[in-house]
Amino acid sequence: MPVSVRLPDDSIRQLPDGATGADLAGTISPRLLDAAIAARVDGKLKDLKAPLPEGAQVAIVTPKDPDALEVIRHSTAHLLAQAVKRLFPHAKVGIGPVIEDGFYYDFQVDPFFTPEDLGRIEDEMRKIAAEAVPVRREELARSAAIARFEAMGEGLKVELVSDIPEGETITGYSQGDFYDLCRGPHVPDTGKIKAFKLFNTAAAYWKGSEKNAQLCRIYGTAFHTQKELDEHLKMLEEARARDHRKLGKELGLFSFHQEAPASPFFHPKGTVVYNELVNFMRSLYLKQGYAEVITPQAIDVHLWKTSGHYDHYRENMYFTTVDEREYALKPMNCPSHCLIYGNGRHSYRDLPIRYADFGRLHRYERSGVTHGLTRVRTFCQDDAHIYCAPEQMKEEMASFLAFIKNVYDTFGFHELRVGLSTRPAERLGADEIWDHAEEALASALREAGMPFHINEGDGAFYGPKIDFQVLDALKRPWQLGTLQVDYSMPTRFGLIYVKQDGTEGVPVMLHRAILGSLERFMGILIEHCAGAFPTWLAPVQVAVLPITDRAHDYARVIRERCLDLGIRVELDLRNEKVNAKIREAQLQKIPYMLVLGDREAAAGTVSVRHRSLGDQGARPLDAFLEDLVREIRTRAR
Repeated sequence: MPVSVRLPDDSIRQLPDGATGADLAGTISPRLLDAAIAARVDGKLKDLKAPLPEGAQVAIVTPKDPDALEVIRHSTAHLLAQAVKRLFPHAKVGIGPVIEDGFYYDFQVDPFFTPEDLGRIEDEMRKIAAEAVPVRREELARSAAIARFEAMGEGLKVELVSDIPEGETITGYSQGDFYDLCRGPHVPDTGKIKAFKLFNTAAAYWKGSEKNAQLCRIYGTAFHTQKELDEHLKMLEEARARDHRKLGKELGLFSFHQEAPASPFFHPKGTVVYNELVNFMRSLYLKQGYAEVITPQAIDVHLWKTSGHYDHYRENMYFTTVDEREYALKPMNCPSHCLIYGNGRHSYRDLPIRYADFGRLHRYERSGVTHGLTRVRTFCQDDAHIYCAPEQMKEEMASFLAFIKNVYDTFGFHELRVGLSTRPAERLGADEIWDHAEEALASALREAGMPFHINEGDGAFYGPKIDFQVLDALKRPWQLGTLQVDYSMPTRFGLIYVKQDGTEGVPVMLHRAILGSLERFMGILIEHCAGAFPTWLAPVQVAVLPITDRAHDYARVIRERCLDLGIRVELDLRNEKVNAKIREAQLQKIPYMLVLGDREAAAGTVSVRHRSLGDQGARPLDAFLEDLVREIRTRAR
């Protein structure tokens, strides 16, 4: 009997029984068959060679499809493993998943692969790709799969098969002389893999446990075309040049030391940037009606038991004992803010109440996941909590969305990705409360003109939330701000307010952050602007560079004028050539350099040089300082 399938345009196409996605593509056009990577059958990715079921909704996946790249990269990981087995038959194969922007594959091998080995492996991969080796899927019984991998000497695969739950389908893929355990889907043959690159190796524990054997992990990436790969490699090169860890050292902003692992030491210049970020947020809080509070660093564990963190977050907390009482260093501010709210009696007229806190937080992060400033163990957030009546949520959310957009625009983060995470299966509160909160969040986003996507079921157990990602100068997404609705914590702490009718109500608690961790934001910002901070944030805003000793007195006058105006200035009186002074100031990414000679000293002018615009010519000192103060005050970029 023929099989009927529905295409994306809702047309019906009849195919012979047993027809595959490849057969369907061929009936549409030879060009589509040539471009086909996989098939989407009833919303799920399938191999092109998989038979199509009766009545299925089918779309052919080509390189234009967002899911196609994942199939290509997964297949390239198998191509890597096949090349390794050809060149190093003694290597044992682990797992090879797709990750962000690429893939990796783990191997049990001694000694570990060298950079020279990666070159040989890449060459072998190209040979196999050119052979257009067919890729075939098959289902196996558990006993057959175990026997097959035991015969191959692949003990890691035997272990993986043994871990698969009873009743779950076990599938493998053959690729010429290579066979692997995998769910798929994969390309129909290795000829579909056109452009790839292996990057480096790293040590990795089997199944992520330090108790298991250490494997050699090879990282790589793949794209549909060489042009796309070249563009990606160029972006990676630019990203390396912008790496905040590299620039942080070169610009003297911060350092890390083994005496306090994953905890940054901010140097004077880095502290300037850090404090400017805090001062910027403080200035906005005044206009937004936030009251800043300060809370203790170490608090009795009873607080964390009441909040639920002791039960659900304990492995990420630091504890100490003083006078036979157990304390925890605070990993977040919300429970202590609840204590402050609960210290007084509030009516509906007092709400909303907004507490802001720049207190230092401590969270234990495993050493394997810490990364420069973007993942540390001690940090500060631009953290705040809003206590409001349920009917005030929508207005508070609208105000916050305008607030967050204004902040991101200031730093040049104009492209946002916004996600609304809705109720999970296990949650607190009645459905009508969740309905109200989710609709309030969605409505606020719509009215603010912020496009958003739904993260179904990804909300916290205590309420839905909005997460904000920004795209940096290299179009990389970074998670920054959040707005979370919390019904749980006010109830746990017995927080109330007197409603207009005289009865008691429980306030809704909104957790919100804009920059998030200041450490992380600073790392992101360094990479976004390649260390060239806008003038208002720059650790040194002006470098005064006299050409001759005769201009030193005038240079000192300029320095004092700058200091009087609150401008951060450095005076370079070294006996060096001016070009060397300019080059050093340029490397330190100082926004303005004032070059002074006899002519400038006599005329009361300055020869202005900008770090990116170059020579700006001579200007009267007063006019330059007036413009500079305006640029700093308006936080111009």
